[in-house]
Amino acid sequence: MIATTSLVATGSGFDISALLAGDITVIGQILQIIWIDLVLSGDNAVVIALACRSLPDRRQRRAGIILGAGVAILLRIVFAGVVTQLLAIPYLKLIGGVLLLWIAVKLLIGEDEDDPNITAHDRLWKAVMTIAIADALMSLDNVIAVAAVAKGSIALIAFGVALSIPLIIWGSTLVLALIGRFPAVIWLGAALLGWISGELIASEGTLQTYLAALSNMLTLSVGTLHVLAGLAGVAITLLLGWLFIRLKKRQPA
Repeated sequence: MIATTSLVATGSGFDISALLAGDITVIGQILQIIWIDLVLSGDNAVVIALACRSLPDRRQRRAGIILGAGVAILLRIVFAGVVTQLLAIPYLKLIGGVLLLWIAVKLLIGEDEDDPNITAHDRLWKAVMTIAIADALMSLDNVIAVAAVAKGSIALIAFGVALSIPLIIWGSTLVLALIGRFPAVIWLGAALLGWISGELIASEGTLQTYLAALSNMLTLSVGTLHVLAGLAGVAITLLLGWLFIRLKKRQPA
């Protein structure tokens, strides 16, 4: 993360004439940003789809997807301006990882669709609020990656943000359609969020000294410990989700 921050700070700007002239460096930056958005917009699409699946009709689900995508894009714009300051906040990723894990469990459990006390309007804004919190926790890595490649260029950062808009909307629509046909996708989506939460916790800067010591003690690489943290996040999410769903089914109607 330190190397990434230095990349952001040592910006070289962006010249449109360089792109028109076929500058291989600029073209390479654009291709990298496209790849980053393709890879890192998927988790935002999954959380939007999971949060919107309990909305009562197609119109509400469509509104939830559009509002959720709007929130995700807005957060990326805000984060792009304060990325280096955010990286300096201690325990940010640790707290964020724990919150994201709980959100993954809640999305797996789902809403009680038969509850008469929850209106369609309430469901929509509750879904958008869930999306906002989850996106706030997940969008930082996307912004860091894009800002590192852009090297301080506002134009390239804006390009990365703009490109993610259709990717998130299309991706969440696709995942929502898959959930309708294959309910197991809900568990796969929750598992993905659990993995991200585990990796987010493992990447917390204040924990790196302990991870290095644990790596030496277990003769495992730090990268392997990150993978194990991701797997632990998946296991905890699915186990808690399964337990809460069982408890929910046992409650009297």
